[in-house]
Amino acid sequence: MSGRQVGFVGLGNMGGRMTRRLVAAGISVVGFDVRPGQAAAAGATPTSSLAEVGNGSDCVLLSLPDSTAVESVVLGDGGAGGLADAATPGQVIVDLSTAAPASTRRLHAALAERGVQYLDAGISGGAAAAEKGSLTIMVGGSEAALDSVRWVFEPIASKVVFMGDSGAGHSTKLLNNFLNAVTLAATAEVMVAARKAGLDLAAVLDVINHSSGVSYASTNRFPHIINGDYLEGGLTSALMTKDVVLYVDHVRELGVPCLNAAGPLATFGAAINLGYADQISNRVVDAIGDLAGGVRLHTGSGGHGTEG
Repeated sequence: MSGRQVGFVGLGNMGGRMTRRLVAAGISVVGFDVRPGQAAAAGATPTSSLAEVGNGSDCVLLSLPDSTAVESVVLGDGGAGGLADAATPGQVIVDLSTAAPASTRRLHAALAERGVQYLDAGISGGAAAAEKGSLTIMVGGSEAALDSVRWVFEPIASKVVFMGDSGAGHSTKLLNNFLNAVTLAATAEVMVAARKAGLDLAAVLDVINHSSGVSYASTNRFPHIINGDYLEGGLTSALMTKDVVLYVDHVRELGVPCLNAAGPLATFGAAINLGYADQISNRVVDAIGDLAGGVRLHTGSGGHGTEG
């Protein structure tokens, strides 16, 4: 893959890990992040200009916190130019963020007028999958544009699924993240209850994981959490709440009743108010434990893994 160049905007928790994978695969990465030192730490060539991110890049990747940030980067903000001003016809911009599908479709249309392709590419798998290059990526937009940049996904993903027209990738990501939020919040509550009931937590998980209550949270998260390892490096409670709100807005636009969002919104909202906003969302179990009288599932500090 030598000779390829990628522009990358947003080299934080996930973007930085993906950048390191790209660089290790022999792809040159020009990186932009508002926090000094992030690009260099990920092995990218730092730049302070969005225009330089696009110059000479075969494609540009975005990994940003929300649609507001994405729109600012793509279209510009406060007189500052965005990627759209420097993009060249035929270039492909890939948004790996979790964003509102309606915003995504607007950006797709605006860039299409300039001859630029815009793909929405939701990612799943967490920090561990980003480290290993085993992310799942769900893509919306032009299938031909996706085919032209499949090479950029090879170092970072084990599964890439084309979902349909613009917005389909981000729509799929919101649906998945909502289920993630529901099962994490519910399993955390159950495990605190199991602790207060005096049950052996490993035995409870063994039963759940061979029964109808099984979920990603019970199989991949809580076997670590009960030993004090919160799998640091993943989605925070603040970002989880943002994603659930995006889901609620999305299903409202679709005309689908939203009957199950109150639980995760209340749960992660409580975590935020109890001081866990910027900590990994797995810490929601400690927030529930606080409300239950200071319950912890473990006695050690732990927290050295990364979430898979």
